[in-house]
Amino acid sequence: MPKFATAARSALADTRSRRNLRGAAAALREREAAAAAEPADWDDLREAGRAIKDDTLLNLDTHLAELERAVTEAGGVVHWAADAAEARRVVTGLVRAAGAAEVVKAASATTREIGLNDALARMGVTVRETAVADMIVQLGEDTPSHLLSPAAHRDRAEIGELFGRAVPAAGPDPAADPEALAAAARLHLRDRFLRAPVAVTGANFLVAESGTVVLLESEGNGRMSLTIPETLITVAGIDKVVPAWDDMEVFLQLLPRSSTGDRMTPYVSSWTGVTPGDGPRAFHLVLLDNGRTKALADETGRTALRCIRCSACLNVCPVYERTGGTPYGPVHPGPIGAVLTPLMRGVESAANASLPYASTLCGACADVCPVLIDIPDVLVHLRGKVVESRRRRPVPTPEMALMRGLAWTMGDPRRYEAALRRGTRWARLLSRGGRIRRLPGLLGKWTEARDLPAPPAESFRAWWDRTRT
Repeated sequence: MPKFATAARSALADTRSRRNLRGAAAALREREAAAAAEPADWDDLREAGRAIKDDTLLNLDTHLAELERAVTEAGGVVHWAADAAEARRVVTGLVRAAGAAEVVKAASATTREIGLNDALARMGVTVRETAVADMIVQLGEDTPSHLLSPAAHRDRAEIGELFGRAVPAAGPDPAADPEALAAAARLHLRDRFLRAPVAVTGANFLVAESGTVVLLESEGNGRMSLTIPETLITVAGIDKVVPAWDDMEVFLQLLPRSSTGDRMTPYVSSWTGVTPGDGPRAFHLVLLDNGRTKALADETGRTALRCIRCSACLNVCPVYERTGGTPYGPVHPGPIGAVLTPLMRGVESAANASLPYASTLCGACADVCPVLIDIPDVLVHLRGKVVESRRRRPVPTPEMALMRGLAWTMGDPRRYEAALRRGTRWARLLSRGGRIRRLPGLLGKWTEARDLPAPPAESFRAWWDRTRT
């Protein structure tokens, strides 16, 4: 991935996608605000969600051990994956053992995080995305733009054109009508569900005390995936654990209202292990770390692991609304992606180091977060980590070299006075009409998006000395 600013240029130039995304975000924002205003105890629910997640994270090892025991006792198999490569090996091995040539997949950011689709494709297995938005992204060979609605950057006409080319059930000239497009998608996917021997899903929550997986979705594709195929594989991050069923009372109120603006998601599916004669014959739970324990060790950054992936922060973010999700990377878009990705992957790469700066720090994301993550605070914390990482480099960055030079200059009054006199003289030579339109060299980055006022002919110190002595 390139730096955020570089990756955002093409998105900023795509006015159609920006218009579509702005409309989708505004509609979701209004629905979420209305839904959150309904319960009289909304603030209490948010505080309860924060407290449950914080306690869970502080005792994560205990809850994960309890989860493994409960899943195993219910007839499931738990696999531990330290990173994305190990998770891919586990899932591809299970698919190979099942002899499957085709896999249906319910929406899952975690499988996107590990690059599962490409791994299965390399071994000759066809992956069918079954959520309509994910199917649109897959058919268009596109990248997701939103946590909740991956195809939010496409409008009805674009989707209609795409279905006309890639979905036989839609016919050669499908209408740009949501009901007609949904019906075509249903016909297109029905026989895929019936013939696929393996399904892969994600999870919204993992209940430790019972070993239950909970999945919320609005189309029924998740429920089809966990009902018909003989082998069910769930890939979930270790941060999805909640201790007890009682905790779901809180999260089943917070998540729907903060994600879609609904009182309750249309499909809330839960399953525990396997049951003879009902549902899949084999259930495998792949628990993924992939940097989560690294984030857990960060006292400030740990709070980001409370995230329940509602997408509320995306819909209020002025930066995300203009750039979409692609510049943040392939997995976590928006403000939460700007903190989760560098927390889990580190800030050594230029792309990850740029993410904490992809924010105005306006605080809107913290205001709407259902589990009270102070995203601006974590962003500032990560910016500090970026600066510290650059200090350790044997060859300093141009910015760091400039800052060190300024520190040396301003550390001595005589050096400072001399630099001020010479700098003022050169700056006034560069000015036109009282403004500096372009600074030379690397300093030109500053004036790419702003003009710099020309310095006065006389500095404040010089004026003070002249008028007060």
